[in-house]
Amino acid sequence: VSQVANLTLVNSACDMVSTAYASTKESHPYLRSVCDAAEKGVKSVTEATASCVQPVLTTLEPHVATASEYASKGLDKLGEKLPLLQKPVEQIISDTKELVSSRVADAKDAVSS
Repeated sequence: VSQVANLTLVNSACDMVSTAYASTKESHPYLRSVCDAAEKGVKSVTEATASCVQPVLTTLEPHVATASEYASKGLDKLGEKLPLLQKPVEQIISDTKELVSSRVADAKDAVSS
Protein backbone atom coordinates (compact mmCIF):
# COMPACT_ATOMS: atom_id res chain seq x y z
CA VAL A 1 0.00 0.00 0.00
CA SER A 2 2.78 2.42 0.85
CA GLN A 3 4.52 1.68 -2.46
CA VAL A 4 1.32 2.53 -4.37
CA ALA A 5 0.80 5.67 -2.27
CA ASN A 6 4.33 6.79 -3.12
CA LEU A 7 3.75 6.62 -6.87
CA THR A 8 3.91 10.19 -8.17
CA LEU A 9 0.57 9.90 -9.99
CA VAL A 10 -1.25 8.48 -6.97
CA ASN A 11 0.40 10.91 -4.56
CA SER A 12 -0.45 13.99 -6.66
CA ALA A 13 -4.02 12.74 -7.24
CA CYS A 14 -4.49 12.29 -3.47
CA ASP A 15 -3.13 15.79 -2.89
CA MET A 16 -5.59 17.23 -5.42
CA VAL A 17 -8.54 15.39 -3.85
CA SER A 18 -7.46 16.43 -0.35
CA THR A 19 -7.14 20.06 -1.40
CA ALA A 20 -10.56 20.01 -3.09
CA TYR A 21 -12.12 18.36 -0.02
CA ALA A 22 -10.61 20.92 2.36
CA SER A 23 -11.64 23.79 0.10
CA THR A 24 -15.20 22.48 -0.18
CA LYS A 25 -15.46 22.08 3.60
CA GLU A 26 -14.17 25.61 4.07
CA SER A 27 -16.49 27.15 1.47
CA HIS A 28 -19.73 25.41 2.46
CA PRO A 29 -20.60 25.41 6.18
CA TYR A 30 -23.45 22.90 5.78
CA LEU A 31 -21.19 20.43 4.03
CA ARG A 32 -18.53 21.00 6.68
CA SER A 33 -20.82 19.71 9.42
CA VAL A 34 -21.79 16.66 7.36
CA CYS A 35 -18.14 15.95 6.54
CA ASP A 36 -17.07 16.40 10.17
CA ALA A 37 -19.74 13.94 11.31
CA ALA A 38 -18.69 11.44 8.62
CA GLU A 39 -15.03 11.79 9.62
CA LYS A 40 -15.88 11.12 13.29
CA GLY A 41 -17.91 8.06 12.30
CA VAL A 42 -15.10 6.66 10.17
CA LYS A 43 -12.60 7.28 12.96
CA SER A 44 -14.80 5.46 15.50
CA VAL A 45 -15.37 2.48 13.21
CA THR A 46 -11.66 2.30 12.39
CA GLU A 47 -10.68 2.31 16.06
CA ALA A 48 -13.26 -0.34 16.94
CA THR A 49 -12.28 -2.55 14.01
CA ALA A 50 -8.53 -2.26 14.63
CA SER A 51 -8.68 -4.04 17.99
CA CYS A 52 -10.80 -6.88 16.56
CA VAL A 53 -8.70 -7.36 13.45
CA GLN A 54 -5.27 -7.28 15.12
CA PRO A 55 -5.27 -10.95 16.26
CA VAL A 56 -6.24 -12.07 12.74
CA LEU A 57 -3.50 -9.93 11.20
CA THR A 58 -0.93 -11.41 13.55
CA THR A 59 -1.93 -14.92 12.47
CA LEU A 60 -1.84 -13.99 8.79
CA GLU A 61 1.40 -11.99 8.98
CA PRO A 62 3.63 -14.51 7.11
CA HIS A 63 1.08 -14.78 4.29
CA VAL A 64 0.67 -11.01 4.12
CA ALA A 65 4.45 -10.60 3.90
CA THR A 66 4.63 -13.04 0.98
CA ALA A 67 1.75 -11.34 -0.81
CA SER A 68 3.36 -7.98 -0.18
CA GLU A 69 6.62 -9.15 -1.72
CA TYR A 70 4.85 -10.36 -4.88
CA ALA A 71 2.81 -7.17 -5.07
CA SER A 72 5.96 -5.07 -4.74
CA LYS A 73 7.63 -6.92 -7.62
CA GLY A 74 4.48 -6.52 -9.71
CA LEU A 75 4.36 -2.79 -9.00
CA ASP A 76 8.00 -2.44 -9.99
CA LYS A 77 7.27 -4.11 -13.34
CA LEU A 78 4.15 -1.99 -13.80
CA GLY A 79 6.19 1.15 -13.13
CA GLU A 80 8.67 0.12 -15.82
CA LYS A 81 5.92 -0.51 -18.38
CA LEU A 82 3.84 2.57 -17.48
CA PRO A 83 6.13 5.56 -16.94
CA LEU A 84 2.93 7.60 -16.68
CA LEU A 85 2.75 6.46 -13.03
CA GLN A 86 5.84 8.52 -12.28
CA LYS A 87 4.28 11.78 -13.49
CA PRO A 88 2.08 14.12 -11.45
CA VAL A 89 -1.56 14.57 -12.50
CA GLU A 90 -0.93 18.18 -13.54
CA GLN A 91 1.76 17.12 -16.02
CA ILE A 92 -0.43 14.35 -17.45
CA ILE A 93 -3.28 16.81 -17.97
CA SER A 94 -0.94 19.33 -19.56
CA ASP A 95 0.62 16.71 -21.85
CA THR A 96 -2.84 15.45 -22.85
CA LYS A 97 -4.07 18.96 -23.66
CA GLU A 98 -0.95 19.58 -25.73
CA LEU A 99 -1.39 16.31 -27.61
CA VAL A 100 -5.08 16.96 -28.33
CA SER A 101 -4.34 20.51 -29.42
CA SER A 102 -1.63 19.26 -31.76
CA ARG A 103 -3.94 16.63 -33.27
CA VAL A 104 -6.72 19.19 -33.76
CA ALA A 105 -4.28 21.54 -35.48
CA ASP A 106 -3.12 18.69 -37.73
CA ALA A 107 -6.74 17.88 -38.59
CA LYS A 108 -7.49 21.55 -39.38
CA ASP A 109 -4.46 21.70 -41.67
CA ALA A 110 -5.50 18.49 -43.43
CA VAL A 111 -9.07 19.76 -43.97
CA SER A 112 -7.99 23.18 -45.18
CA SER A 113 -5.52 21.74 -47.68
